[in-house]
Formats: sequence, C-alpha cells, structure tokens
Amino acid sequence: MRNEQSAIIVRGLTKRFAPGLLPALDAVDIDVPAGSIHGVLGLSGAGKSTLLRCVARLETPDSGEIIVAGSDWTHLSAAALRRERGKMGIVFQHLHLLSSRTVAANIALPLEINGMPRTAVAQRVTELLEWFGIADKAKEYPARLSGGQQQRVALARALATNPRVLLADEPTSALDPETRASVLNTLRSIREQFGVTILIITHDMHSAAAICDTLTVLDAGRVAESGPACELLEHPSTEITRRLLAHTGWPQSSSPPRPLSRQTHFEEIGQP
Repeated sequence: MRNEQSAIIVRGLTKRFAPGLLPALDAVDIDVPAGSIHGVLGLSGAGKSTLLRCVARLETPDSGEIIVAGSDWTHLSAAALRRERGKMGIVFQHLHLLSSRTVAANIALPLEINGMPRTAVAQRVTELLEWFGIADKAKEYPARLSGGQQQRVALARALATNPRVLLADEPTSALDPETRASVLNTLRSIREQFGVTILIITHDMHSAAAICDTLTVLDAGRVAESGPACELLEHPSTEITRRLLAHTGWPQSSSPPRPLSRQTHFEEIGQP
C-alpha cells in the first residue's frame, strides 16, 4: 500500500487573512506519502483547518506550492480546479449534509454535479451504501441518523468520485468512544480497500496514535515537528508537542497504544 511517492506536497505555504496580521500559515512544508494516513495536530488556533482549506484550494494561499496526486494545484484556474477536484474528497468537521436530501441523495450529489448519467449514479450510490453498511438508511434524512451514521454518509459522499486523496477535518470530534472507534476503523478500511491517501486534521491525540502513520504538529501557523507517529509520540522534540501531549492527557511515560485491531470490514462498520 505504501510507496515513496508523495500524494500531497506542500512547500512554503503562507496565508494571511488581512494585511498586518500574523500569518495563519507561515512557510509550511508537508509531505504525505501515497497510501498513508497523515495527521495534523495542534492546539486551537494553530492553523490546522486553514491548512486543510488551503490544500483543498477553498482558500487561496498568499504564496507556496500545493501538489495533489501529481498535479500542481497552486495556480489552477477555476475551471481547471473543478476538474482536478475529482481527485480529492473532503469531510468537514460539521459534515454539511443537506437536511432536505435523503442519505442516498446526499451521496449522489457530487456525481450529479459532475454530470454522471442517472443509472451510473444509482449504481455508485448503491455500492457505497452497501460498503458503508447503511443501505437500510438510503431513504432516511440526516436528522434521523446517529452521529456515527451521519459520519459514514459524509465519508461515502466524499468517496463518490473515487478520489485519490481524502481530507478529514476533526472526523472524531463530539463522538462517544464506541462511535469514535468505529469511525477510525472505517477510515482505516477506506485506506486499505481503496488505496486512498488520508490527511486528518485533529486535536485527538489518541485517535491520531491509533491510525496515523505520520504526524505533523503545527504551532502558530508553523511546523513544529513532523515525522513517523510512533517516534513523535514517544520522543517529542519540541516544547509545543510536549504541551499538546500533556493537554490531551497523553501518558508520556508509556508507549503509544497499538493500532486498532484489524477486524473484518463488516465488523468495523457494524458499530453504531
């Protein structure tokens, strides 16, 4: 699954929201190996979500380079960016499911926007409903779903166009421990089943330790440190990382937990 090619390359990424303000991102460099799960950590205000929005080109950076799946997204026109976006799926922290659409219709939305024929849309939606274990919820509306079910709908919609890269902003926030474990296992299955590279923005050290191969810690818009998850968690080299570990109650005297067990796919998505 892993190889040496980077699925996401960020070089010198800088973003200011107003002249005279300190940059939200300041010369950020990140490499995300293809087929990996990479976590971006940091305290509130560190620039995590701004980084995600810039990588997705929902925000225009002031300077720097963004390479996604081998394509330079840095200076794409609006039309070219729309074409390239098929390589990327995004799950936002607040999911943004459309309350007026059923589960099936929410998943179908990006395919309809891309002009896919109706029969092909129906086939793809059926595949995703079954894969995520929510086929029985196809005609339900988001308000009638549990938090874990809503997260699966958002993930299914993000994967509808068969992207090579998935961005997830705080995918386990506000979830109970059992549902959080289910979502993490589902993310692992997405990587293993589809070969999708995943970039996770999170403040949850335990979730990051459970599934991330590599980590980057941001501090006030700058990269404090970056490297293999096990090394960074066991031997943090910066004060901000040690503060982040302490802030999240990380047991610094012990090694990180072993990754979540590799259950079968159906066991993984069978949790609420």
